[in-house]
Amino acid sequence: MRPLLIGVCSSFFFAFTFILNRSMELSGGSWIWSASLRYLFMLPFLLLLVYRRKNLKQLWEVMMERPKTWLLWSTIGFGIFYALVCFSIVYSPGWLIAGTWQITIISGTLLVPLFSQKIPIKGLMMSMLILVGIALMQLEHANSITTKELILGTVPVIIATFMYPLGNRKMMEVCDGRLDAYQRVLGMTIASMPFWIIISIYGLWETGLPSNSQVTQSILVAVNSGVIATILFFKATDMVRGNMQKLGAIEATQSLEVPFALIGEIIFLSVAVPSSQAWIGMGIIIIGMILHSYYSHKEDQSREQTISA
Repeated sequence: MRPLLIGVCSSFFFAFTFILNRSMELSGGSWIWSASLRYLFMLPFLLLLVYRRKNLKQLWEVMMERPKTWLLWSTIGFGIFYALVCFSIVYSPGWLIAGTWQITIISGTLLVPLFSQKIPIKGLMMSMLILVGIALMQLEHANSITTKELILGTVPVIIATFMYPLGNRKMMEVCDGRLDAYQRVLGMTIASMPFWIIISIYGLWETGLPSNSQVTQSILVAVNSGVIATILFFKATDMVRGNMQKLGAIEATQSLEVPFALIGEIIFLSVAVPSSQAWIGMGIIIIGMILHSYYSHKEDQSREQTISA
């Protein structure tokens, strides 16, 4: 239950990504700076956190064992993932990005064979239920967007839903429990810096320096989503490392980003209050998450009884 609650808390702070990125887009900010500034601002916060915990030396030693591996999976799990999400904000509102992002629930499950395990079919069915709820939430809005917005605002996010869990799980495999969540997030942030430096140079050439407003909002994204949410999520996944059923349940909690993002947009961006259909969809999401968690717990009990017998 504790990893599940931590996962829910992380989804709350992750929701700030969609709200603030949409706010920056509406105010004329470039998606390039929305993406790169988050990780550039995350770096000093995370360095300070890990330094105060006296864990920098250990992190450096682990990273130097396989530097190319860190560079590869951090670029995929942090760099490509977030650049694609921010690019999509140009063509779709935050609620649609948040809704499409929930495909990561299924994406994470489909990645299981890459880690020499079987796809948990019942867990996958619970994930499908969550997506039904998301579809109901977004159906009324989806009818009002163009084909271009649908493609450019959806396809990059779908690709990103595979990049984030793939990078996260590969780095868990590499770290093998030797690093805590703070160290792993910092390590992946450092390893993704070459990607972000290249993106920043491109942004400087393409659009010039970001505005003060975009810098301020990017700091808020970095703290809430980049530091707090990511550390909470990584902590939750670390607690169930090696158990694909529980890992799927933790990833399912991220479906709550949708109602959290919607509430945030209502409060801060003055979007219309959703219809009853949307509220029903949110209810289905919650039910799907609970069933996913219940099945995960039930499977663990059965496995323990089998082992004890």
